[in-house]
Amino acid sequence: MQRWQGKFAVVTGASSGIGAVTATKLLEKGLSVIALARREERLLENQKALPENLRDRYHPKKCDVTDEEAVKSTFAWIQERFGGADVLVNNAGIMNIGVGLSATENTDIVRNTIETNVMSVVYCVREAFNSMKERNVDGHIIIINSLLGHNIPVMGNHSMNIYPASKFAVTAMVETYRQEFANAGTKVKVTSISPGGVETELVPNMAAFRKAGVALLYPEDVTNAILYALSTPPHVQVHELMIRAMGAKA
Repeated sequence: MQRWQGKFAVVTGASSGIGAVTATKLLEKGLSVIALARREERLLENQKALPENLRDRYHPKKCDVTDEEAVKSTFAWIQERFGGADVLVNNAGIMNIGVGLSATENTDIVRNTIETNVMSVVYCVREAFNSMKERNVDGHIIIINSLLGHNIPVMGNHSMNIYPASKFAVTAMVETYRQEFANAGTKVKVTSISPGGVETELVPNMAAFRKAGVALLYPEDVTNAILYALSTPPHVQVHELMIRAMGAKA
């Protein structure tokens, strides 16, 4: 992680779960963090909870990453204030369980999932990559994907609506980005990290999963994968990293 000392990382969905843990760990590794989320109050609470010596390198910023203009404005602010981002951890995401895709009458569920899981990636990666390219920075873009973006297990009477499809889109996008970044003559890395079930606010009714004995990962496990990908030498690109909890059936 030595090469990232003093560099700036943008973390989306940083108010809780994987994003919050990742922001803290990056600070501990010597980076400065621009923490993005809609819930600004949670970001400020997270900042106050940090050890005093880390707080001045934590920069909370309210941003709805599904709003293209808000993303453009935020990255312009990052460029002006900090000189641009060197790392992007695209973590923001939502999931709906139990609402059948074929029976969905409220298409807002579908639309919101696609806007958050797919379009926000488009907006954030575009702004981060173009900044890295213009500054000739060998940056790193990490996208939190899902095992459901590679294989959809038999879910019985349960449905995850458009969520698996949104993550399949991310899988294809990451390969597209890898080729585009190389064709543009840059050394910007892109990594897809695909965990199985993680104990976070993203999953509704988490208590039921725990009661049923479902094997789950913790946010720290995903953060450790992020740190591993970032720690690789410049000539190594971890393109896809899948993580399962021990005993997971899917």
